[in-house]
Amino acid sequence: MIKAPSLLLASFAAAVSFAPAVQAQDAAAGEKKAAMCLGCHNIPGYQASFPQVHKVPKIGGQGAKYIAAALTAYKKGERKHPTMGAIAGSLSDQDIADLAAFYEKQGGTPVADAAAPQPPADVASLLSKGACNSCHGPNFNKPIDPSYPKLAGQYGDYLYVALRAYGTEGNAQVGRGNAIMGAQVKQFKPAELKLIAEYLSSVPGDVKTVPESRFR
Repeated sequence: MIKAPSLLLASFAAAVSFAPAVQAQDAAAGEKKAAMCLGCHNIPGYQASFPQVHKVPKIGGQGAKYIAAALTAYKKGERKHPTMGAIAGSLSDQDIADLAAFYEKQGGTPVADAAAPQPPADVASLLSKGACNSCHGPNFNKPIDPSYPKLAGQYGDYLYVALRAYGTEGNAQVGRGNAIMGAQVKQFKPAELKLIAEYLSSVPGDVKTVPESRFR
């Protein structure tokens, strides 16, 4: 059964209540700790080849609380990715908080809080079925809680791989353990997830890739 938006919000609220306490953040300290991140996340269009091929996500301007939650999930193995798991496993909670603050600050001035462009009818139906804006916001750039990601303007191939990962089970290298997202993506065929991802990538948003030379 598909969860109604109200039930999704209730599930989300329950999940957030069990989130770990947020560390005090220091963006300046995060910049000094970002050396291992720059070679992928600060090269526009950089392509990952293992364990799946896709562009490395834009994280400049992404919410710090979400970045911290994602790194923590990699550290705990709730998100499976050999490279990210190894990197996150080397970070303390304070390192994670500082890096999250640094990358959030890289976004600069947020884009205007405008409605997302009207999607094609078939995509609109898919977004409605998944109740995507009930958590990620009507413009997919202002989630209802900062521990949820901004999706607007993210690379479409990355979004597609990420969505597929939530529905992947029993794979040692790929997968994301999130009950809410797992239930959502299992409603869709791969081709439908790709349509959703491609549309979200076309929506104006805050996330960006800032070349290293611009802040070094």
